[in-house]
Amino acid sequence: MKAMIHGVWLMLAVLLPGPLHAATADAPAQVQVLDTWPQGDDVALGPSAHFYLRLAYRSDHPVGIWVQGYFRGKPAPVGTSPSIRYDGEGEALGWLFFLKPDAQVDEIRITAGDGSLDGTPVVATLPVHLYAGADAADDGAGTPAWVDELLARQRDAQRAAAARNAATPMGAGETVLFSGFMLLMFAIAIGGLALPAWACWRWRGGWRLAAAVPAALMVLVVGRIVTGVAADPTSHNLWPFELLQAGVPAMLAIGVMALLRRSRGTRG
Repeated sequence: MKAMIHGVWLMLAVLLPGPLHAATADAPAQVQVLDTWPQGDDVALGPSAHFYLRLAYRSDHPVGIWVQGYFRGKPAPVGTSPSIRYDGEGEALGWLFFLKPDAQVDEIRITAGDGSLDGTPVVATLPVHLYAGADAADDGAGTPAWVDELLARQRDAQRAAAARNAATPMGAGETVLFSGFMLLMFAIAIGGLALPAWACWRWRGGWRLAAAVPAALMVLVVGRIVTGVAADPTSHNLWPFELLQAGVPAMLAIGVMALLRRSRGTRG
């Protein structure tokens, strides 16, 4: 819950101009790739294998560190590791795995920051060719000790952070902000689902097909959040913003269609 509240304040900081945003600016973190597993510049991954990166970091403020695979300059269909908060100096672990059997990666970009678009720059890159190989070894085949050690550290840090968040009571202002924000997000989610569904039920012909587009978008977003959280509870920590990004355009699209229908005198 504390992480969600931090996300609300983060969103406000991103949306507000000038002094507030400039006051929170910090020097970018420094991240270096120390090692990888499997090793090599041309690596075949098995169906359930992960590509691990051993990272050294240095930062004078808390940051998250994420890895993302790219192929020919575009994001590749890969799953990636979540991030805890890092501060000071130390080592971190990142990993990725293929979501499609024909996926490829020719570059890994490592970002560090607060998670916002302009506050999480690329701080390191790793040119490497990863591709799916049916005969490649899966996880557990000769994995080096640093993978297990860094995984254990990350899990311990996640448990410690969860315990601190649970033990820290929210102030009255935080409670009001969080409650109001969550009600707004739920209203947007319900509106984003209900309005397109209502339009698909009431309208006919091409208007019904047009209304099905935002309806399908919302179903896709909600389904992705539900399945993602079921697989990894940390995969959608900012799910209200995902609903916001999908729900507002969906409602606006139905509103514009409704105005066009009224201006043309369309019935049914």
